[in-house]
Amino acid sequence: MRSIKGKSVLITGGAGFIGSHLAEGILTAGAKKVVIVDNLFVGKLDNLAEIKDHIVFYQEDASDLHAMEAIVRKEKIEIIYNMATMALIYSFFNPHTAYMINVKIADALTHLLRNNEYETLIHMSSSEAYGTALYSPMDENHPLNPTTPYAAGKAAADLLVKSFFNVYDLDAVIIRPFNNYGPRQNITGSLAGIIPLTVRRINNGEKPVIEGDGLQTRDFIYVTDTIRGLVAAYENDGLRGEIINLGTGVEYSIKYIIENICKYVGYTGEIEYKPERAADVKRLCASSEKASKLLGFQYQVSFENGLQQTLNWYTKQI
Repeated sequence: MRSIKGKSVLITGGAGFIGSHLAEGILTAGAKKVVIVDNLFVGKLDNLAEIKDHIVFYQEDASDLHAMEAIVRKEKIEIIYNMATMALIYSFFNPHTAYMINVKIADALTHLLRNNEYETLIHMSSSEAYGTALYSPMDENHPLNPTTPYAAGKAAADLLVKSFFNVYDLDAVIIRPFNNYGPRQNITGSLAGIIPLTVRRINNGEKPVIEGDGLQTRDFIYVTDTIRGLVAAYENDGLRGEIINLGTGVEYSIKYIIENICKYVGYTGEIEYKPERAADVKRLCASSEKASKLLGFQYQVSFENGLQQTLNWYTKQI
């Protein structure tokens, strides 16, 4: 097996929710150097506060080929984890950029990988690339049917990475996580995730909101479980060119999620129902059979425990 220990690792989007947790995980795994590239569009330096003395930070756009080339060469990078993106909700405001940023970053990173500027790319996809489940649980052979510009950009970036592997036999792995949650997920502004957004609304004296009937389902995976899968994606041999889901195989409705948040914070008021969000995915639930077989991956944090840990964290922040 390969090991991250002693390696120089770059994380695009490393000041974000998942990226900052990944930086901590990679440091714990013994990386020699962790370099963060983030334009701070959504990411925050506060997310890196506890490890700031152990990382190298560049405020750059990961889609800038020349900037990335300079950083990779200067820092002698061996592994890149591509976590950079723009949030799904952003695609309703600026669809073209939300689509293109995923493709441009993948284009820059595959260009550098093909030119042997670094050794291994672990590319972060999204379950949104699948669209609504045609069957459940959804394995990696499920058709891609992205319904939003964000999801289309994720699917296109995946196809780009996969095609470069097919033609040039690059050392690249695509990880397709389902819905991540946990501490540090964005709680401010218009790009907040459903869990922190609901907490914020209740704390501000507003009603929690459900778009549509609330029966749409998601497979929520706690962020530290995702990090274990991402580290294993590098350290397990024989994964070149593979696409691997990370999820729990358990689905929960949005209505169930919001009702449980209300219960936790003691909110007994009304829930406001709004029209269904355009192009919203109806059902997502992962098959983790391939992750189990190739990575030895099993999720460890139940949704009940993970939600409690997450809400404990948020209630201390606001």
